[in-house]
Amino acid sequence: MIVGHSQLVQELRTRVSRIASTTFTVLIEGESGAGKELVAREIHALSARRTGPFVPVNCAAIVETLLEAELFGIEERAATGVKGRRGKFELAHHGTLFLDEVGDLALTAQAKLLRVLQDMSVERVGGQVVHHVDARVLAATNRSLRTLVDSGQFRADLYYRLAGVEVYVPPLRARREDIGVLVEHLAGRYRRVRSVSFATSAVEALRAFDWPGNVRQLGRVVERAVALAPTDVITAADLPDDITQEYRDLFSQPMSRDDTLRAWSGRYVRLVLERCEGNKRRACDILDISYHTLQTYLDGGSQGGRAFAAARQGIADTGNTVQ
Repeated sequence: MIVGHSQLVQELRTRVSRIASTTFTVLIEGESGAGKELVAREIHALSARRTGPFVPVNCAAIVETLLEAELFGIEERAATGVKGRRGKFELAHHGTLFLDEVGDLALTAQAKLLRVLQDMSVERVGGQVVHHVDARVLAATNRSLRTLVDSGQFRADLYYRLAGVEVYVPPLRARREDIGVLVEHLAGRYRRVRSVSFATSAVEALRAFDWPGNVRQLGRVVERAVALAPTDVITAADLPDDITQEYRDLFSQPMSRDDTLRAWSGRYVRLVLERCEGNKRRACDILDISYHTLQTYLDGGSQGGRAFAAARQGIADTGNTVQ
């Protein structure tokens, strides 16, 4: 299930739903931890192959010498002491094969993969029988395959075989308004162990962080809070210092200058708008305010802009307020 209410997530759900009804190969792009496998599983769950197997393969973790046996299988007694087994392609028959981090495959491995993708048939290592496979292929990468092709690190023919139908999974920092519902969802996984809630201060602190590890990193922070928080209401003080540092800095500067509530609020609104790359609708969603209220804070003119810039740089500018 893709969790979130932001515009980006709504667009992602729509794209996934449309793609799921087809049988095309799909390339899923996005940063590490953004949820590419989750999107792949959603495509499978909404497709006509939902009753078949979903077989994930971490291409970055496969030793190149074992690639053929892992993907295509190996015959009994192909080597001393080796037991015969089906490869991932055969295991995904009538289902979906998910090739995660396909951009990390070596060039020789890419050539072998391309050969199989062209006619969806495999020969097990040590065998001579061709096994035809009926599997949908979804591939994912946290690197730009187009850039890798241009630098000679990825085969152009394999790229064109995988690309065409593409899905981009946005990073968490691009959809901060989803962090509140994501935290509730992640904490709900541990309800049998411990039922907790996140205070507004904790959610706001999480929204202020940039999340280089995306949803995967957020999940680890929620796990830590569930395990270590002294009460069942988790506050910003219960979160790791490296996560809340910017949030604490945002508060400490106005407090040290005895800023008015209006002055601090104006600076915070501008900070959120900056984080949203100027997208006022997203800023309103995060702040839970109307467009009119947002515009009121932004209509302070150059004086407010200078005050905000000074606050961002940690410069004491007592007396300046955002009107």
